[in-house]
Amino acid sequence: MFSPMADTKTPVKYKLGLVQMTMSSDPDANLQRAIAKVAEAAGAGAQVVCLPELFRSQYFAQREDPGLFDLAEPVPGPSTEALGKAAKRAGVVVIAPVFERRAAGLYHNSAAVIDVDGRVVGLYRKMHIPDDPAYYEKFYFTPGDLGFRAFDTHVGRIGTLVCWDQWYPEAARLTALQGANVLFYPTAIGWHPKEKATHGAEQLDAWRTVQRGHAIANGCYVAAVNRVGHERPAGTDGDGIEFWGSSFLADPFGAIVAEAPRDRETILVGEVDLARIEEVRRGWPFLRDRRIDAYAGIGSRFLDDQR
Repeated sequence: MFSPMADTKTPVKYKLGLVQMTMSSDPDANLQRAIAKVAEAAGAGAQVVCLPELFRSQYFAQREDPGLFDLAEPVPGPSTEALGKAAKRAGVVVIAPVFERRAAGLYHNSAAVIDVDGRVVGLYRKMHIPDDPAYYEKFYFTPGDLGFRAFDTHVGRIGTLVCWDQWYPEAARLTALQGANVLFYPTAIGWHPKEKATHGAEQLDAWRTVQRGHAIANGCYVAAVNRVGHERPAGTDGDGIEFWGSSFLADPFGAIVAEAPRDRETILVGEVDLARIEEVRRGWPFLRDRRIDAYAGIGSRFLDDQR
């Protein structure tokens, strides 16, 4: 299951295009820019293109406003239809984050996986939902109910999680155990401007470090795809959020293959080499040495009775 050479149709090497972009207040304009960036990434050699979390709008969860549910859309819907056509034209796999309207009063923060023929081959719904100052996501999003998933695409099996999921080793492990060669994390994360001087460097370092740890612990590639720019949507109290960019691709031993700047848009292109997964896992066989007989406690919130 874990041999990257098992499927002879899977390319041994392929390139990812990580779209680090700014968002305007116009959802249609954001969608058109995303479509253009898919084509641009494909032109640079990417065979999989990932967009940032909730790319169709500015990060609206900085405040609680019932009117903002109007931004949501079904899956399939306008974004997946437009990006499906873009994927087919360019011959690439596209990971399309969507504010999903499942039913009236039921919404998810989701990511659709679109294959090279334009079909949606999978949907992931964000499992971990934060509730922090300027990140009021519990007001908008129902936790995912599809579990952690990996999807078969033209380039092989990949997995996607979303933003806050990136802090949880359980999410990375369960996705990797389904054979995902790459874990994608479309993201919207940044600094509260007043905290940047005192805590900014350590926050960014923690974000990079925990995801590099997922790559190492699971022997797979990790791709984090962030937005960039300072957003303070109309009607929002406070100083807004300065999104820190810094999108990156880490290899199966946590080495940074490619990294974007903190302060500007870019399409980051980095290569995945499935032989590297084989090499790392042979030398560092963490999957072999897991004590699956001893992990029952992981299903508990906290082991109060073990004192």
